[in-house]
Amino acid sequence: MTTTEAAEQPLGIGEVAERTGLSVHALRFYEREGLLVGPVQRTSGGRRRYTSFDVDWLLICVKLRESGMPLADLKHFAELVRHGPGNEAERLRLLDAHRQRVDAQIQALEECRSVITWKVGVYAEHLARGEAGGLWDPTT
Repeated sequence: MTTTEAAEQPLGIGEVAERTGLSVHALRFYEREGLLVGPVQRTSGGRRRYTSFDVDWLLICVKLRESGMPLADLKHFAELVRHGPGNEAERLRLLDAHRQRVDAQIQALEECRSVITWKVGVYAEHLARGEAGGLWDPTT
């Protein structure tokens, strides 16, 4: 068997869970919710068999979800991909809107980090001078 043939061998649900970081339960949920772009193949015994394309798609889904994309948007994106060529502009709008939300979250987190960094500096400076007493002391 060549490397290409090995890469094209169908994968079981456990293997896909391991490769994507999704639980078996989450993989079944993604399938039920129509978040995959193609039907999951089944063996004659009913066991799910995934392709490398399925894994690649799921890895994208994981990142979109980790970055806060709502399930409804992810489902819509999957529907657009399933419909094939001709809706790329709509896919772009959906992804760009999500990117803008992520950019806003990053900006907000950077502002939070700046405040935390400043406060860490205040405490470190006071502790280094031995003057930490009274910092945010509600009894004074």
